[in-house]
Amino acid sequence: MASTDTTTAGKGTDKADDLAGLEAGLDALDAVQVNRTPVREVLLHKVLPPLAAVALVLVAWQLLVWAEVTEDYKLPAPSAVWDSVSDMWLKGTLFEVIWTSVSRGLLGFLLALAIGTPLGLVVARVKFVRAAIGPILSGLQSLPSVAWVPPAVIWLGLNDKMMFAVILLGAVPSIANGLVSGVDQVPPLFLRAGRTLGATGLKGAWHIVMPAALPGYVAGLKQGWAFSWRSLMAAEIIASSPDLGLGLGQLLENGRNNADMPGVFLAIVLILIVGIAIDLLIFSPLERWVLRSRGLLVRS
Repeated sequence: MASTDTTTAGKGTDKADDLAGLEAGLDALDAVQVNRTPVREVLLHKVLPPLAAVALVLVAWQLLVWAEVTEDYKLPAPSAVWDSVSDMWLKGTLFEVIWTSVSRGLLGFLLALAIGTPLGLVVARVKFVRAAIGPILSGLQSLPSVAWVPPAVIWLGLNDKMMFAVILLGAVPSIANGLVSGVDQVPPLFLRAGRTLGATGLKGAWHIVMPAALPGYVAGLKQGWAFSWRSLMAAEIIASSPDLGLGLGQLLENGRNNADMPGVFLAIVLILIVGIAIDLLIFSPLERWVLRSRGLLVRS
C-alpha cells in the first residue's frame, strides 16, 4: 500500500515538474530579449558600410576628373568642393545657410503633422469623407510639389508664408494617406474589443486606433518629411529673394546663376546630408521603437 502511494506521489510530482517546465518554456517564448548591440558591431555593420560607400563615390569622382571625361567647369574635383566648404566655414555662413532651410523644413513638417493627422483619422473613419476627398488626397500626393510654387508666390508673395504653404501642400497628403493606410490594417477584433470596453469616439481613436495604426502612420511620417524637404528645396530654388535669406535651395540656384559648379555640388551634398541626418536622428529611432514595442525587433 505504501509502495502504491509512493508511486502515485512520484507520478504526481513528475506531472507537476512537466507542467512547470512547459510554463517556463512558454514564458521564455513570450519574453522578448532586448540586448544592446556591442559598439564594435555597430561600427562594423552600421557605420563602416556607409563610410565605405562614400569613400568609393569620392574615389570614382576623382578618377572621372583625372580621366577628363568633361571640362573642369562642368565636373569640379572633390577638392574644389571642399574649398567651397572651407570658404563658407571661414566666413561663418555655413551653419547659417543650413539652419535657414532646416528650421523652415521642420516647422513646416510640424504644421503638416498637425493638419494631416486629424485629416487622416477623419478620412479613415468617416465613409462619406473618404469617398469625397480620399481620391483627391491620393492625387495631391502624386502631384509634383514644384507645381505649387508659382501659385503660392502669386497668392502669398515672396515670404515664409509661401514656403510653408508649399510644404503643407506637399506633405499633408502623404501624412494623411499614411495614417489611412495604417487604420485600414487595424484588425477589426481590436475595434470590437475597444467598443466593448467603452473606448469609442475620440477615446477609441486615441487608445485603440492610433496605437494599432502606428506602423503605417510612421511610414507616412517618413514620406511626409521627404515631401516637406523636397517641397522646400523646390520653393527655395524657384522663389529666390534676398528677403527670404540664404537657404540651401538659394545656395544651389546662386551656384547655377554664377556658373559655380563647386558651389552647386556643395549645395547638393548639404541637401543630401540634411535629409540623411534627419532620417537617422528622428525617424529611424522612432521606427525601431515601434518595432521593438511590438516584439518585431529583438536587438537594437
